[in-house]
Amino acid sequence: MGQVWWDAERKKAYAKNAYHCEACGVHKFDAKGRQWLEAHEVYDIDYKRGRMTFVRIVPLCHFCHNYIHDGRLNALIDQGKLSQRKFTAIIQHGDAVLAKNGISKTTYNNREYSMGQLMLEGGVAPWKDWRLVFNGKEYPSKFKTEEDWEKYYGV
Repeated sequence: MGQVWWDAERKKAYAKNAYHCEACGVHKFDAKGRQWLEAHEVYDIDYKRGRMTFVRIVPLCHFCHNYIHDGRLNALIDQGKLSQRKFTAIIQHGDAVLAKNGISKTTYNNREYSMGQLMLEGGVAPWKDWRLVFNGKEYPSKFKTEEDWEKYYGV
């Protein structure tokens, strides 16, 4: 939707939460790592139909945002772009937030297994069928293949 839309919407999300992380509740000025909030998009995903429907933007502190992107976090460690100390601090922070809220952690391997099961059962739409749904309108991927996506993001 463009940078102007994104900037306006993320700022609305920050203000709506009184500049607190929605996951751990810390105010942006008291956050670990960086003293600002980061915007995270939430989607409802229908794997069988191949639809990612935009739901909302959630304000997160730097540690919570990195925690939920653990695949990216592991890639940064592997590439030497993240120290082991910061990695450990982020994981400990996220684990503590989950524990405080009585939530058990789903591991990356368990998520990969679940996706593999869906694929074996024919439950994941082919790449060409996937669409982003935003305000009721469907948008195809800007990448023709999964390989194009991987190349673009350096996966």
